[in-house]
Amino acid sequence: MFKVDLYLNRVFLRSYEFDKAVSVAYIIDQANIKPLDAITFKLNNEFVNSNKIIAEQSSLECVGFDSEEGFRIYQDSAIFLMAKAFYEIFHTSRNLIIKHSIGDGIYCEVSGNEPITNQDVSLLSSEMKKRVDEHLPIEKNEIAINYAMELFDKQARSDVIKNLRYNHTGYVTVFKCGEYYDYYVRQLADNTAILSEFELNFHPPGLCIRFPLASTKKVRKEFVYPRKLFSIHTEADKWLNILGSHYMGDINEKIEDFTIGWDIQVEEALHEKKIAEFADNISSENGLKAVLIAGPSSSGKTTFSKRLSVQLHVNGIKPIIIGLDEYFHPRTKSPRKSNGEYDFESINAIDLELFNHHLEMLLQGKEVELPKYDFISGKRLKSNNRLKMDNNNILLIEGIHGLNNKLTEAVANSQKIKIYISCLNQLNIDRHNRIATTYFRKIRRIVRDNYFRGYTAEFTLDRWQSISEGEHLNIFPFQEDADLIFNSGLTYEVNVLKKHVLQALYRVSRQSSVYTEAQKLIFLVEHSLDIQDDLVPTNSILREFIGGGVFKY
Repeated sequence: MFKVDLYLNRVFLRSYEFDKAVSVAYIIDQANIKPLDAITFKLNNEFVNSNKIIAEQSSLECVGFDSEEGFRIYQDSAIFLMAKAFYEIFHTSRNLIIKHSIGDGIYCEVSGNEPITNQDVSLLSSEMKKRVDEHLPIEKNEIAINYAMELFDKQARSDVIKNLRYNHTGYVTVFKCGEYYDYYVRQLADNTAILSEFELNFHPPGLCIRFPLASTKKVRKEFVYPRKLFSIHTEADKWLNILGSHYMGDINEKIEDFTIGWDIQVEEALHEKKIAEFADNISSENGLKAVLIAGPSSSGKTTFSKRLSVQLHVNGIKPIIIGLDEYFHPRTKSPRKSNGEYDFESINAIDLELFNHHLEMLLQGKEVELPKYDFISGKRLKSNNRLKMDNNNILLIEGIHGLNNKLTEAVANSQKIKIYISCLNQLNIDRHNRIATTYFRKIRRIVRDNYFRGYTAEFTLDRWQSISEGEHLNIFPFQEDADLIFNSGLTYEVNVLKKHVLQALYRVSRQSSVYTEAQKLIFLVEHSLDIQDDLVPTNSILREFIGGGVFKY
C-alpha cells in the first residue's frame, strides 16, 4: 500500500492510496481532472508523461493552463504542433522561424524560395487541427547525439546541429510526435488533443499564432496589434543583422574565435546611439519639463536613466531625478490585494494628490520639500531636501506607473514625454526555440537579488508570479501609450550572466516548489559559452546586475 498526494498548480487536492502500481493517466482519470488542468505532470518535482508508472509514495502535480508555467508549456506545445504541420506540408523547401511575442500571440517568419501566402496559413491551420483531432501523443525521448544529428540533418535543421556541437553528454532530449522530431528546451504537453484552442493569422511576411486567454480559455475574437512594440522588434532584427548573430550558436562561435569583444562594442554602441537619439528628441521639444520612464522588473531602468541623464547633460539640460518610492502612502493607507497582502505595485499605493501638487509647484518655479519614506516603519519622514527647477532643468521620473496618465495629471501632455523600456530579446536558441523576454528578466533579477539584496534564487522565483501579475495590471496595458521605446536586451548577456546565475540556481533544492523552474533556467543558460565580466563596458545595462559599473545605484 502506498499513497499519492495530488496537486493542481501547487495547490493540494487530495490523497489516493493504492495497493499496486498505477499510471499517472489512471490517477488523473480517477480525479476527473479537466484537459486544460492537466497539460503535463510533475512526479516528485520531475516532469513525466501520463504513461509514467507510480509504484511508491509520491507527489503528483498537474500543471494547468491557469499557471504561468502551464501557459508557457501550452504556447511551446502549440508551436511544436505548428512546426510539425509545417514540416509535413513544406518539408525542407521552407523554414519556419519563431520570432517574438506580439499581442496575445507569437510572430513567426518563413524563409525559402517563395513567400508565405494567406492560403498557406489556412492550409497550415487545417493541418494542425487534424493532428489535434487525432489525439497524438507527444513523447519525450533521450537519444544519442550522433543519431540526433542524423535526424536533424534530414530535416535541414542546421540551427539545431550547431548547438548540438556544444553538448558533451553524449545524448540529447528530443520530442517526438508521429515521425516528426524536434528539440525544445522546455517541457511540452502530453498530447495534441489538449491544443485545440489556437488561431493562425496571416501577417506578411509571416504569420502570428495566437493563444487562448487565461480568463476564457478561448482565443480573443479581435486581434490587438501593438504597432509601436512591433516596430521595436523589427529594429532589433536589424541590429541582429548588423551583428550577424541570430542564435546562441552564433554567439558561441564568436567566443571560440575571439571576435566577441568587437560585437560587444558594436552592440553597446547601438544602445548608446539610441539613447543619444532620445536625448536629442527630448532636447528639441520646447516646453518639455518631465521625462517619465517605465518598464517591467529587471529591464535596466536605473542604468538607462543615468545614461540618458549623461546625454541630456551633453545637450545642456540638467535632469533632476524624483523617486516615486518616496511618495508612498503611510502603511495605514496602503491598498491591499485580495489575499490581504499590501499591494505596493498599485498606483493607489502612491500619494497621487501630494505628488501632483509638488509637480505643479515645481513647474511654476516654486520650491518644494521632497518627502522621505521609511520602509521599515511605513511612515513618511521629514527630509529637509528642498528642490526648485531652473530653466535648464527637466524632471526625470522613474517608476512602474510612468506610462499611466493618472500618475501625472497635473502635467500637460505637451510638457511630458513617456519612455517604455524592456528587455525585448530577439536572440533564439534555434529556429523553433525562442527565449521569452520573461526568462531574460528572471535571470537578471536572480543575479541582482542574490548579489545586492541578499535574496536566494528560490525566493526570487517564488515571488515572480506576484511580480508578473503586477506588471500585467500596471505596465503592459500602457505599452502602446509610450512616446519612445527602448529595448535594453543584449545578445551576449546570457553568456555573461551564466556563471553568476548558475551558482544561485544550483542551490534550489529538489523539494522546492520552484525546482522545475530553476532546472529550466539552468538548461537554458547551459546552451551558452562563458564571456568574462571584464569585456562588459562599465556603463553597460548589465553592470546594474553584476556590479562593477561606473554608476552608483
